[in-house]
Amino acid sequence: MGKLGSALRQVLEAHGINQNQLATAMGTDRSNVSRWVSGERDPLAEVVPEIRVALERLNPAAAEAFVKLYLYDSDGG
Repeated sequence: MGKLGSALRQVLEAHGINQNQLATAMGTDRSNVSRWVSGERDPLAEVVPEIRVALERLNPAAAEAFVKLYLYDSDGG
């Protein structure tokens, strides 16, 4: 699984957000979110800010956690 998928999965689980909620907030299909979370496909680079904005709408703490996990945490811990 890629770093984005792992970060997104952790954030959704930790903050009680389901894939459908995120997809709806982003205006995309749940299947897209599912592919990102599973690591089957990475979103385009320009979609990453949209993910953060949607998470911000749903739960500001989730958006902050996503940014921290995806952008700042190194794979080595």
